[in-house]
Amino acid sequence: MLNLKTGALRAADRLLPLAARVPRPLQRVVLQRAVNRLFARQLADGAFDILRGHWLRLEIADLGLGWTLTRVPGGLRMVERCTPSVTIRGNWRDFLLLASRHEDPDTLFFRRRLVIEGDTELGLAVKNLIDSLDPDELPRWLWKGMQRAGEAVQQVSP
Repeated sequence: MLNLKTGALRAADRLLPLAARVPRPLQRVVLQRAVNRLFARQLADGAFDILRGHWLRLEIADLGLGWTLTRVPGGLRMVERCTPSVTIRGNWRDFLLLASRHEDPDTLFFRRRLVIEGDTELGLAVKNLIDSLDPDELPRWLWKGMQRAGEAVQQVSP
């Protein structure tokens, strides 16, 4: 079973960098729609209001990908270029471990596997927001897939 997981992760390591070749405007449109749909209830409840007037940049360093977003009336808005208030940077496996709840966010930041630059107070508030999101509110297929992938990364990683 470990060989299958190792092979899947090797394939992901080869295929995921191709996402950087997708035109930025297309990435923006697809991701903006997806996050607004996935987090519709949390947006309505004000969970993302900490981003009003601030720009958050998420960078997946090993894939050469990054997106900058803010909270606007009607949801989250992504742009290609602006000066972020805070940047959270890491590798795709670490973001997956965070999203799948296989690694504690504090551990990832303490070990410098995820890095906050800029407005650290805002960055910590975003970290707490991410940690407070209820994964059971995600589509079941998405949450199960993230859990399986996170488990594979956790088992294969040193």
